[in-house]
Amino acid sequence: MATEHVDVLVVGAGLSGIGAACHLRQRCPERTFAILEARDAIGGTWDLFRYPGVRSDSDMFTLGYSFSPWSETRVMADGPSIREYVCRTARAFDVDRHIRFNHKVVAAEWSTADATWTVTVERSDPEADPSPDSVVTVSLTCSFLYVCSGYYRYDKGYSPSFAGLDDFAGQVVHPQHWPADLDYAGKRVVVIGSGATAVTLVPAMAESAAHVTMVQRSPSYVMSLPVKDVLAEKLIGKVPGRFLFPALRWKNVLTQMFAYQLSRRAPKVMRALLRKGVLRQAPAGYDVDTHFSPRYAPWDQRMCFVPDGDLFAALQTGRASVVTGAIDSFTPRGLRMTSGEEVEADVVVTATGLNLLPVGGMTLTVDGQDVTLGDTVAYKGMMLSGVPNFVMTIGYTNASWTLKADLVAAYVCRLLNHMAAHDYQVVTPVLPDPDIDTVPLIDLMSGYVLRSIEALPKQGPAAPWRLHQNYPKDVVMLRHGPLDDDVRFDRVPARTRKGVDHQLA
Repeated sequence: MATEHVDVLVVGAGLSGIGAACHLRQRCPERTFAILEARDAIGGTWDLFRYPGVRSDSDMFTLGYSFSPWSETRVMADGPSIREYVCRTARAFDVDRHIRFNHKVVAAEWSTADATWTVTVERSDPEADPSPDSVVTVSLTCSFLYVCSGYYRYDKGYSPSFAGLDDFAGQVVHPQHWPADLDYAGKRVVVIGSGATAVTLVPAMAESAAHVTMVQRSPSYVMSLPVKDVLAEKLIGKVPGRFLFPALRWKNVLTQMFAYQLSRRAPKVMRALLRKGVLRQAPAGYDVDTHFSPRYAPWDQRMCFVPDGDLFAALQTGRASVVTGAIDSFTPRGLRMTSGEEVEADVVVTATGLNLLPVGGMTLTVDGQDVTLGDTVAYKGMMLSGVPNFVMTIGYTNASWTLKADLVAAYVCRLLNHMAAHDYQVVTPVLPDPDIDTVPLIDLMSGYVLRSIEALPKQGPAAPWRLHQNYPKDVVMLRHGPLDDDVRFDRVPARTRKGVDHQLA
């Protein structure tokens, strides 16, 4: 029996993977493809995270797809709404039938001789048999491997070691694995963390908890944004969508860019503006400098956005509070800080971050040689030096993920069409100088990045080996720039190629 073969194998059925498949359907209709998803549902992050209040921390006009615009006025949307939007888009573009759920990619081996990836997959059927013994290993082949699995580990969030954890009499949960039956109504809750997840959880849980305390080792920058787009409210239904939604998207892109550039070029000015915003919304006399003034410059780590200032509203009502300092240990009744203060809790939520896992944890091999991701250099932020016919999607750190994912998907289709037009079967990024100076691919100082920085590809000093983190520049490079800069195209005779005679319909 012949191994199944597709032209393009997409890994991941989240926001990026569904977008990639939709682009393939529209721009490369003659290409066969399949989507492998390790979990049992569409949505990726937006299906996995089910904690109270889960929502986007980017506006939906930029987090949504360019080809299927978000059409509501509520732009900081909740998780279920985003998940339904992704599912609705998959159905509308007829890509949902190409998804194979419970297919976890564990390895991919490239053969130059036949211009093919052989992909090893662990297939399971949890509903029929949830035991580990039911997992079956299968292989597929593809001409092009397109990884849209994000860069963090889905099955395990990051939890630091806490002294005395076993002494705590209450319940400890991690947001990435939220118990569906967790009842915190009327209880004292402690949320450990200061990032986007923590500032989302605190006001959401404060609605029914007795009290919620955010315990943070150090503060993050927090900025309030309106839930609804005022301009969208005025113009939706009055201006044709084909004009309005691209305009709203670009408006928000440029606003984000202005804030980011101000943060990098004039950090003292941005710091002062952010502090002023917190002072305006926090309770009178609140110690803003202790709880909301980070030691680092704006955008050294991701900014935290709160819709309509809901975090500050919870502080105003007294249903929530913030404690800043180092944790000494858990106690039977809660947490003891190094200051000696004890924070009592019935439930502790460890919103302590993520574990990075680039390319979904799969191993890559090229012509029998193992690929060490940390030794590769990223080409245009999506391909890897010396790795043929391979693309991974990594979104922006200073703007919406999908802005970059959309550009990557359009570029992949443009590249595939170019290869077809010139009868090329292989494309490989080639470093012009193997000894070029490199820096980390992700330029954030966040803990989750620093913990795994060596496992990530590097970037070089200049384009196309340097990430811009700038949407307009990437539009020029990826939509209109050359396809043959620092890459090698090769032809492989049809008689040696796999998949020529047994492609999937």
